[in-house]
Amino acid sequence: MKKVGFIGLGIMGKPMAINLVKAGIPLMVLDLNKEAVKELLDLGAVAANSPKDIGENCDVIFTILPNGKIVENVVLGTNGIVEGIKSGTVIVDMSSVSPVETEVLNKKLTEIECFILDAPVSGGEPKAVTGELAFMVGGEQEAFDKVMPYFDIMGSSALLVGKSGCGSTVKLANQIIVNLNIAAMSEGLVLAAKAGVDPEKLFHAIKGGLAGSAVLNAKVPLIVERNFVAGGRIDINMKDMTNVMATAHALDVPLPLSSNLLEIMHALNADGKGTDDHGGIVQYFEKLAGIEVKRV
Repeated sequence: MKKVGFIGLGIMGKPMAINLVKAGIPLMVLDLNKEAVKELLDLGAVAANSPKDIGENCDVIFTILPNGKIVENVVLGTNGIVEGIKSGTVIVDMSSVSPVETEVLNKKLTEIECFILDAPVSGGEPKAVTGELAFMVGGEQEAFDKVMPYFDIMGSSALLVGKSGCGSTVKLANQIIVNLNIAAMSEGLVLAAKAGVDPEKLFHAIKGGLAGSAVLNAKVPLIVERNFVAGGRIDINMKDMTNVMATAHALDVPLPLSSNLLEIMHALNADGKGTDDHGGIVQYFEKLAGIEVKRV
């Protein structure tokens, strides 16, 4: 059996790779973080020396990396994946990148009769650990079918949403909805706290109505505990929202709310909050109002 490649053992990638190994998948891993690599080796994975090494040994290769430039370098750069792969290889890029960046890779890989699926994920670190991520996938049906057994291990759903680049576009739409949801929730929480309302009672009063959401359920309990340990970091989401605006500008789609939120994220990052969970967006509104949303 050919090994499956996995490049990127960060907050999301490491638990995803662990789930593959625990399911019995022969895995070859690569990351700059040697401790993360060792943790996978202890579970039975093998280490790669370079992306090219993974290309030579694996016919399905997963990447989940910080940004599109890094993905492009890993795939197309010196000692990159393409220097080793053979016809029919499927690269599954689970990074959050722009559709334009995905298309650059798709064009090159199509020329050498290989495939790329852009398959960004939703669910954050908790769902990565439990294997309940949602994958939104762009690319060819043939490649999607080949990779589906691995999606089943790492996630609870995977949907082929269209051609190459469509997965990345759906992810950008997802990030708009999630992060603006957090921002709107934050404004409501700060207003209530400033008026003397117990934020936990507010949460229980509204969660069963139309204001209820998965975001509300996930973030309010952490906010009132002042727990901003990152499952989805502000600076990473800021990068996603930057991709949102770049894509929107290219398509002539005005996004005034997203634009405003991006500036809020920049303000938080400048204030040293960039590595906080994106539930920490509430801190921007707290600072303006001079109040903390916390357990009474």
